[in-house]
Amino acid sequence: MLSPLISDLGLILLTAGAAVLLFRKIRQPLVLGYLIAGFLAGNHFDFFPSVQEIHSVEVWAEIGIIFLLFNLGLEFSFRKLMHVGGTASVTALVQIVCMVIGGYFAGRALGWEPMDCVFLGVMLSISSTTIILKTFEELALKAQKFVGNVIGALIVQDLLAILMMVMLSTIAVSRQVEGMELVMTVLKLVFFLILWFVSGIFFIPTLLKRSQKLLNDETTLILAIALCLMMVMLAADVGFSPALGAFMMGSIIAETTQAEHIEHLMKPVKDLFGAVFFVSVGMLIDPTALVEHWKPVLVLTLVVIIGQSLSAAGGALLSGRPLTQSVQTGMSLSQIGEFSFIIATMGASLKVTSAFLYPIIVAVSAITTFTTPFMVRYSAPFAGFLQRKLPRKWLRRIERYAERTHSGKSASNWQIVIRAYLVQVLVHSVIIISFILLAGRYLLPLGEGSITGTLLVAVLTLLLIAPFLWALSMRRVATEQVNVLLQERRYRGPLILMILFRFLLTLFYVGFLVDKFFSAQTAFVVLGAAVVLYWLFPKKLNARYHRLEERFLKNLNAREIIQAKWKRSDLTPWDGHMEVFKIGKESNLAGLLLRELQLREQFGINIVFIKRGHITITIPSRNERLFPGDEICIMGNDTQVEAFRDYLEHNEHEPAPDEKEHDIILLSLIVLNPAYIGVTIKESALREKTHGLIVGLERRGRRVLNPESNVVLEEHDILWIVGERNLLEASDVAQVEPVD
Repeated sequence: MLSPLISDLGLILLTAGAAVLLFRKIRQPLVLGYLIAGFLAGNHFDFFPSVQEIHSVEVWAEIGIIFLLFNLGLEFSFRKLMHVGGTASVTALVQIVCMVIGGYFAGRALGWEPMDCVFLGVMLSISSTTIILKTFEELALKAQKFVGNVIGALIVQDLLAILMMVMLSTIAVSRQVEGMELVMTVLKLVFFLILWFVSGIFFIPTLLKRSQKLLNDETTLILAIALCLMMVMLAADVGFSPALGAFMMGSIIAETTQAEHIEHLMKPVKDLFGAVFFVSVGMLIDPTALVEHWKPVLVLTLVVIIGQSLSAAGGALLSGRPLTQSVQTGMSLSQIGEFSFIIATMGASLKVTSAFLYPIIVAVSAITTFTTPFMVRYSAPFAGFLQRKLPRKWLRRIERYAERTHSGKSASNWQIVIRAYLVQVLVHSVIIISFILLAGRYLLPLGEGSITGTLLVAVLTLLLIAPFLWALSMRRVATEQVNVLLQERRYRGPLILMILFRFLLTLFYVGFLVDKFFSAQTAFVVLGAAVVLYWLFPKKLNARYHRLEERFLKNLNAREIIQAKWKRSDLTPWDGHMEVFKIGKESNLAGLLLRELQLREQFGINIVFIKRGHITITIPSRNERLFPGDEICIMGNDTQVEAFRDYLEHNEHEPAPDEKEHDIILLSLIVLNPAYIGVTIKESALREKTHGLIVGLERRGRRVLNPESNVVLEEHDILWIVGERNLLEASDVAQVEPVD
């Protein structure tokens, strides 16, 4: 008998396939189709086949969450977070804080339990990255200024959503909100995030680079999924959500040079398990709960649309964005989506939320998914309406505030120094503590019971962390800014205290190491010896640390270095610049040689390079051929680049809906016409006249497959030609008889 796990997966995919066809036809978001399909195929309806075990649905939903978060991490980058800056961060923070508080009190007003209200507030605070990006793509808005702030806010939201998921799981276990426990959870999360990021960037890009010759698409995909699941297991082992591990590994791989390729390979996996997750979510909806709680659905929908719009717009204004961009940002973020489902699923699986909350959240998400395109489309007209109706003095104040905010964006020397010192202390502390804890857990038991064995383990651990101890206490950071600050008396004291703190922290970690392995009496002796050795070999420690740091920075910056080679500022003589375009799968240009396209003659542009998978062809020759999926970098001025963009879009072949299928058949042509007797196949021009392909020749019982073009035709030769029936039958070269 077929396992319920497999049969339920089959049912999930069948409903997902039906949803794809229907919602593609009516041009609606696929996410909504998956939810409705799952809703109809759930156990609450007898009209359709239903899942046999609800546990199977939960298993597939959890797998779907893992791959959704892994792919979200691939699109996320810590560098992106740094580049979005304070504007997007302020927007996201204001929105999340306001919506968490607003959602909590909305739940309390509806008479819900405090735990339901806490989860509700978090679910209402996270906008849908998938729906927003799809809407921007469909409305062709990606080039507008406010879009950058929206995408930056989504990145910050996703990161904060992961943090809130961890906090919610802690609250769910303890069943109460304890400040100290939350602080410890946050510190633990920060510790492991730093550890995973630093170790991941140090090892994974190197692994991918050294094994590149052994990797094809299949093995690259397997390795990426293996790394994802490895991090999922690590996250679960230390008490975090598996989704956090998947997201973290995705964000680590996003920093490598293989990121785009792995993201491309993972897209079918993401689409598959994304469909599984959303259909599974729909299967868990109870229609009776929706009928019973239609008022909360309506109230919370209004809370999301109005609250998200106002809070995000207010955050954008607070960050220094102009009024129009702020309104567009706020109205674009006015929905909830995939993270809300994930949090709702987590609350239901932990059995800390009421049964009615899940279908209510899904219904609110479905409604706001419908309203999102309209909110985005009418955001600019609404901003114009506000410009006309608001008092002029308010508008002038907003403009002056935006100007002052942007003019004061540069960080002071003191801020730069503080930031550098915090990074120095945090990163090296995490590395040192993790080495000591790992050695105590895995190496110390090997030498336990023997003083010599314990001493060897302690010395080995000390040697491993010695470069980081040196960097923590001695390495100079923000040197230029520190020298400037030392010239001012008011900064000298704080700088000296910061240096002293680093020395004391280093001694503390050495003491922690020794105390971990030895008794208190022995600890002071070994501590003294360690300090002496530490001061005797500073140059070697310096060199060792810089080698490790150089490798880390090389891995971290590899992707950016490659991209920087092709920045506009590198090759921008006069008014020229470079742009990268992709040859579509259905492009008419695919398969043509560069000399056939004559791009330089038509548009005055040059092709700088062609990127094809792992291969980059720099300064391609005129005999290079374009293939579907190629990325080509062209150089020209604005007018030339825009003309080429239009040319490329014009040559994207999209069959018309009513386009008839071509009747491609294999026919035999008997050569009877004297005009074709005694001439070669090439001279007869049969291919041009029939628009067919000669694939066989039969002469007196002897058959030749794919005959050469210089073969001389004889009377009663039978030619086998592949082509369109109407063109072959219209030709005058022979009597035509279809082949059975």
